Amino acid sequence: MSRIEKSSKRNLALAALKRKQHVMHAVIMRDMRSRFFNNGLGFVVQCLWPLAHLLIIMVINIVAGRAAPYGDPMLFFATGLVPVLTFIYISRFMSLSLLMNKPMLSFPIVQLTDVLFGRAILEVFAGCVSLLFLWIIFVALGVYYYPLDLSEALFAYLATILLAVGVGMIVGVVSMFLPMFATIYALMGILFYISSGALFVVSNLPDQLAIPMSYSPVVQCVEWMRVAYFDNYSDKLLDRSYLVFVGCGCLFIGLIAERLSRRIMLDEM
Repeated sequence: MSRIEKSSKRNLALAALKRKQHVMHAVIMRDMRSRFFNNGLGFVVQCLWPLAHLLIIMVINIVAGRAAPYGDPMLFFATGLVPVLTFIYISRFMSLSLLMNKPMLSFPIVQLTDVLFGRAILEVFAGCVSLLFLWIIFVALGVYYYPLDLSEALFAYLATILLAVGVGMIVGVVSMFLPMFATIYALMGILFYISSGALFVVSNLPDQLAIPMSYSPVVQCVEWMRVAYFDNYSDKLLDRSYLVFVGCGCLFIGLIAERLSRRIMLDEM
């Protein structure tokens, strides 16, 4: 292959990446402006919304006098709620992204994955901003927030994002055919929240309950995060490879479903 041909292919690849970047930017900006108040302030609300959700649940449980079996009550509840709410928010809003952005899909340059991943990027960024605010609150209150194993905590958070994006891809594609499924999935968030172990320790339950619950990847997210924070926290239910495998499997299934159904979905618009 000549130098000119290599240079031409490189330029084409760079041009394609630049177009993709512009499309993703347009999708993200539209989501930021349209989700709340039809202006840029909506992104601020979007960042504060999961934080408010997190703080309200934490305060309710602390005021109710619920003791934390490990560490500070605020830290214990936070290590459970952060993974659960991260999963719920990312996957839920990805499930709505295609329905909310149908007009953009009329442009040939905009693909379904652009909309789905654009929403995922926005939700991940909003989640990181929420974590920053939570860190500021913990510092102000004197809560010791630093994990025993920072790398484990980071991997737990990244694995949660992987799972959320994979599930969000699947639910988003299904919701294009069955819009009611997005509502059903939103209601399932309550089930994820109750059964995740965010407010209790799953491994303290009898094995007849704990072992079946451990097959929930959301439970694995919570267990992984708490193992990273608490020295004497039991890891008997934690299976890191299982969580990563489920997350990668969901993402693969979502991408295949998007590829197979793209033509059908575009014909229905």
